[in-house]
Order: sequence, then structure tokens, then C-alpha cells
Amino acid sequence: MSNLPYGPPVKISPLIRFGRWSFLTAGILYGAFHQSRLSKKETKLREIEAKEKVVRDERLKKEKAIAAAAELKALEEMVATKK
Repeated sequence: MSNLPYGPPVKISPLIRFGRWSFLTAGILYGAFHQSRLSKKETKLREIEAKEKVVRDERLKKEKAIAAAAELKALEEMVATKK
């Protein structure tokens, strides 16, 4: 052990060791609680978005149909004016 560059390891106080493990455990428990809470919130948001997606898709479908009809009409007018 005498060939270590900084000397022998220092004994850590039991109080410091207890504090470190306590904070580690508290952090893990807090993280698990926080993750659980956020995942519940995200699940609710995904359900709402799924309901809104159906309405949004229908609206986009109607808008595309209107745009396609307008484009077809414009093309027909361009072809008709050339003749």
C-alpha cells in the first residue's frame, strides 16, 4: 500500500457514509415517484390527442378534397382556353 501516489485511503465517517446512502435512496425514490406521476399525465395527454387526431384527419381529408377539386377545375379552365 505504500506505493500509492496519494498515500493510504482515508477512513470515511459513518455519518458521512450514512448521509450519502440516504441521499442516494431518497433520490431514487423521488425519481420513481416523479416518473410515475409524469407517465400518468402523459397517458392522459395521449388519449386526448388520439381523440383530436380523428377530428383533425377528417378536416384535412375535406380540405384536400376541396383543394383537389379546385386544382382540377383550374386545369380544365387552362385546357379549355388553349383550344
